[in-house]
Amino acid sequence: MTVINPNSISGITSITLPAGADNVLTIHSNDGTERFRIDSSGNVKIGSACTISQDGDVFFTGVTTATTFTGSGANLTNLPAANVTGTLPAISGANLTNLTAANLTGALPAISGANLTGIAATDNVRTGILDVAGIATFRSDVNIPNINGGKIGGRRNLIINGAMTVAQRGTSSTSTNYATVDRYQCMSGSTNEAPTQAQVDVASGTTPYTLGFRKAYKITNGNQTSGAQAGSYIYIRQKIEAQNVATSGWNYTSSSSFITLSFWVKSSVAQNFHGHLKTVDGTGQNYIFETGSLSADTWTKVTKTIPGHSNITIDNNNAQGLELHIAPFYGTNYTDSSSLNTWAAYSSSSKVADMTSTWYTTNDATFELTGVQLEVGSQATAFEHRPYSEELQLCQRYFYSILNQGWQTAGQQGSYVALGVYLGGSKMSGYIYHPVEMRVNPTLIEGTGSNYWNFYRANGSDNFNGLDGIITNSAAPFGTRFTLTEVQSNVSGTGGHAGIISITNDDAYLQFSAEL
Repeated sequence: MTVINPNSISGITSITLPAGADNVLTIHSNDGTERFRIDSSGNVKIGSACTISQDGDVFFTGVTTATTFTGSGANLTNLPAANVTGTLPAISGANLTNLTAANLTGALPAISGANLTGIAATDNVRTGILDVAGIATFRSDVNIPNINGGKIGGRRNLIINGAMTVAQRGTSSTSTNYATVDRYQCMSGSTNEAPTQAQVDVASGTTPYTLGFRKAYKITNGNQTSGAQAGSYIYIRQKIEAQNVATSGWNYTSSSSFITLSFWVKSSVAQNFHGHLKTVDGTGQNYIFETGSLSADTWTKVTKTIPGHSNITIDNNNAQGLELHIAPFYGTNYTDSSSLNTWAAYSSSSKVADMTSTWYTTNDATFELTGVQLEVGSQATAFEHRPYSEELQLCQRYFYSILNQGWQTAGQQGSYVALGVYLGGSKMSGYIYHPVEMRVNPTLIEGTGSNYWNFYRANGSDNFNGLDGIITNSAAPFGTRFTLTEVQSNVSGTGGHAGIISITNDDAYLQFSAEL
């Protein structure tokens, strides 16, 4: 081996190495460390970290830094994630195969799916969640088992008359219980002045008006001169038929199955309000919620997602199974420090959590409600607007009004209410068919008085005071489909003669109730 130690070398155009073991060219630094080597095969080694083979391969054991890379990356394998930094250029994903989910981390940038073709539905699209923040457009058929964890078609809303469009009894009343908007009770007690319940218009240009809501249920407080008493209360309630809940698809005994309540609310007083869901079968359960702090005279949408619970029982029958209460005020006889958003055994002394009394002690304070929806699933979907005729039929299962008191004053025409027939000289029966099958055999509600009613028959008419009573309630199920009444006073005719029953006095009315 020949060793030279020059400070510099120039003018040398070639170096020929001897054969054998000395067929190696090395260059060392002055400390004796080898810095450069060309072996007999033509491989070039720089230091201990870089080797360049004679066929063009470069092998690095350290960090490679470059401003650009070109060529195929097919052999760039086993790269640690920590060593790949910066922004990758646009590349083809054609060969990105067999990527495991664990190796795809972080957020993907916005990309075009225009070239996502040939995806096999069974092999390449796995079960999971597609989360789309905007609008997803599908240009062909979409086959999905459910929406929001519930049924795709049919009615979603367990609440009847959620848009407050039907008010068979009238549009304003200071009476408690059912009095105006169908299916809703305004319950009050220990008040100095009864609240007024009414069906009112939603102001145009507001939301929820822009979402299709035209009516609201409004409670106007009276003047509660004694202040908030422990036994005072004003609340709105709808009772839901048990079989409607039992067959809704809500697995109500499972904490991983949900129903979602949503509604629009407006108060003239800025404060937080409470409400609760109550089951009645088995050991009654109670779920307390709050609206959150409302701004005065501002419509606010409230949404609550409610899980099932193992203690809930819902019978599959036509009795009440679930109650929704939304309360402007409960006195301390009915409240305590109960937790919100959880199920617990129902107690009349802990219907809701303790409430502020600001609204209740404000004379003529108002509380409005519309767009009430209770649906199966963990998400609130858009409100299910139903045609008026359909909503009316749903309401008429529980209450059916033929004519209300004040019908003449209201300018209503057609006082004829039913067909009748004389069963004898002094007995007349009337036959009234209900527009839908009622929940149970109904109670007849009528306005009676001297000569309030009339029976038009051949060659004359007979005045009478009222329909006396129903004689078909024991003939279930037919009593839910029609009512047979019997009059045995103030009538006189010929057995077998038919006629028409009519109302002749403005204070007379005729209604049927099968309310929960």
